[in-house]
Amino acid sequence: MKSIYKLWVVTILLLTMNGAYAQLKKGSTLPDITLQNDKNVSVKLQSFKGKVVLVDFWASWCLPCRKANKSLVKLYDKYKSKNFEIVGISIDTDKDKWLKAIKKDGLKNPQLIDPKGFDARSAVLFGADALPASYLFDSSGKLIAINPTEAQIISNIKK
Repeated sequence: MKSIYKLWVVTILLLTMNGAYAQLKKGSTLPDITLQNDKNVSVKLQSFKGKVVLVDFWASWCLPCRKANKSLVKLYDKYKSKNFEIVGISIDTDKDKWLKAIKKDGLKNPQLIDPKGFDARSAVLFGADALPASYLFDSSGKLIAINPTEAQIISNIKK
């Protein structure tokens, strides 16, 4: 019985450590994942490489996310022509609520969905375990900030 328990504990520890190492850290590159957008088209996240990219995890049911969307709309409108992109990734499990939130919030930037909540592959890969969560990549596709301030984002756009 003790050996089964030890095996179980070791397995859990290895899985936990493996998951921790898989999460993005500063210096990581823009992941090679493909998700559906709000028009049912597959989009590769790496297709945005070459621009400063803010990957923003959010959900329609997340009130802080919805509030943050207002600021992101302004930021996007001001800097979208300056080699900057915001890519929203929703972890909504209800696609209709997600689509309604995009419309209501006036989101014009690319919107992708990974509809498995916090168990979504992209959320696990990025380490997004609370919302909103954002990740700033430079134009070479290197992660330079996690949950950056607006000032950090603008500074990197202007570089």
